[in-house]
Amino acid sequence: MTNPQIACLRVTLDDVDPVVLRRIEVPLDLRLDRLHLTLQAAMGWDNSHLYEFSWKRQAWGDPDDSFDDDRLPAAKTTLNQLLAAITGKTFRYTYDFGDTWDHTIKLERITPPEADARYPRLTEAANRCPPEDCGGAPGYERLRQILADPAHEEYADQMEWIGQFDAADPETDRLRVAVVPADVFGLPGVFAIEKTLGDFAAEQPVEVGAVVDDC
Repeated sequence: MTNPQIACLRVTLDDVDPVVLRRIEVPLDLRLDRLHLTLQAAMGWDNSHLYEFSWKRQAWGDPDDSFDDDRLPAAKTTLNQLLAAITGKTFRYTYDFGDTWDHTIKLERITPPEADARYPRLTEAANRCPPEDCGGAPGYERLRQILADPAHEEYADQMEWIGQFDAADPETDRLRVAVVPADVFGLPGVFAIEKTLGDFAAEQPVEVGAVVDDC
């Protein structure tokens, strides 16, 4: 199997200050459900909520058969297929439909894979993601105001819940290790199962707008 081209993605978390930014490199034929796991690891989220990728009115995620859900299955769609289905180079990733953490993802370039490199990989990280379940962007802003004011009536409760929180420290080394695929450094890796990255890619070319077989 030939090595897939590498997509260099710029990921920013919308509506928060300071700006949370990540740059990641992933194979173009990576399935979207695996891109979701990569984003969780790179951003520092806990993967404890639902998600979807979207562009205009089209969405990719985990369709719910119990109601009318027109989302395409992320587990059967590759990043390359998503990019072929949109206009431009930017799409959205939403995590947690309660807090609604919207991320803007931009394809910056496509490059050949580097010799001996392991993908996915994190190449840049700026600032830490907000704590899970803090109430979205407005709740995060309020939380930061409380943590900055020891005299605030909720300061002790919030410190007991979250502890020390440095928004300017993304813990880049920890995130970089979390993003790598299984078996690097002897750790479970981003996908949490012992498979090579190719096992999560499309097994054969498909037409634009189609879906790939389950792996």
